[in-house]
Amino acid sequence: MTDELELLRDWDADAAPLTESARARARHRLLNTMARAQRHPNAAPGRRHVLRFAAAGAVAVAVTGTAVLITEGGADEGDRADRADRVSGTATPRMSNVSAVTVLNGAAVYTGRHEKTVAPRDDQFIYSKRIIKETERKTGAVKTYEDVNWDSVDGSKRSLTMELGRVIWEEPMQKGESVWPPREWSKLKKLPTDPQQLIPRIGLGTSNMPISDFTAEEWFNAYFMLGELLKWPVLPQGLRPAAYKALALVPGVKAIPGVKDSAGRTGVGISYPKSPFAKGKYLIFDPESYEFLGFRDERTSASGDKTYIQVSHVVDWAIVDQLKQLP
Repeated sequence: MTDELELLRDWDADAAPLTESARARARHRLLNTMARAQRHPNAAPGRRHVLRFAAAGAVAVAVTGTAVLITEGGADEGDRADRADRVSGTATPRMSNVSAVTVLNGAAVYTGRHEKTVAPRDDQFIYSKRIIKETERKTGAVKTYEDVNWDSVDGSKRSLTMELGRVIWEEPMQKGESVWPPREWSKLKKLPTDPQQLIPRIGLGTSNMPISDFTAEEWFNAYFMLGELLKWPVLPQGLRPAAYKALALVPGVKAIPGVKDSAGRTGVGISYPKSPFAKGKYLIFDPESYEFLGFRDERTSASGDKTYIQVSHVVDWAIVDQLKQLP
């Protein structure tokens, strides 16, 4: 099984602690490896990539210090443009000037009021069904897929997943392996629901590094790991709103109006153009309620001569007792 963290497999977990500069170099290599070769290059948008870590010592190097630098007032370019428009008297309709901060904080409020939270047992499976619509950029040819997944809650059993109609079996986690996000409910419940406390805890390590000391690589890491957390269908109460609020703290997140999801709904896309891993990737939200609608992504064919635009949304999910069991 291909693992995007292969560069960590031979790392000695008993090695002496690394310096801060060595940790920064390791994180940079880790994230570059994730960007170059994902576990399934043609993966569907919004699919939860299981980030497997083979050694506890390597994990600490990989994710220690992932937190965000909060800009003064938490504003992004959309906020500043909106204020400028009000001063000049040239304000445009809400959808064209809404800020990423406004959308993400609004999504946190909406989710806190409407999200269904059910605590699964470790021996159960999380069933989910996702619709993916893929458009070839040059020809405009469209294909629609219905992917169904059964993810083992604690990773101790085989999981069955689909990506663009292809069935993929994920083997149980081996001794010493861990994943992000953690699958065990007990571990998920330990994650903070305060966004500023959550960000240093994302991944499989913790950090006491001051927010003001974070580097660009740590920004990318934080954004990437928060996105992986949000892909998991079931989270403890308060954790998903906290993740949205944490994304809102990332300076440089952008709001892109007029983005459609795979159900044809027009929403506001949230992107992070500063990240080398986020090109063409959006989270899509309703422009009025800020309900999360789905994902937008891009992929390139194995030959490199075709680019595909992918949009997706989840149509159903449930907790089930057995593999292939339907709710």
